[in-house]
Amino acid sequence: MTEVKTGDKESFESLLKRFNKRVQQSGILAQVRRREHFEKPSVKRKRKAAAKRRKTARAPRTPRG
Repeated sequence: MTEVKTGDKESFESLLKRFNKRVQQSGILAQVRRREHFEKPSVKRKRKAAAKRRKTARAPRTPRG
């Protein structure tokens, strides 16, 4: 559960901005979107494999030798 405590004389807009940032960092909305509809196991495997390919493609390659 994401929780944000208000500071002294803090405006509602800044409080809402901090809350939205925390929710974004915790990944709650992404998880809700993922669970919104049923995902077949084959689709889940393909999504994970694609994410793994993207991650390895982004990794810096170290020179050998």
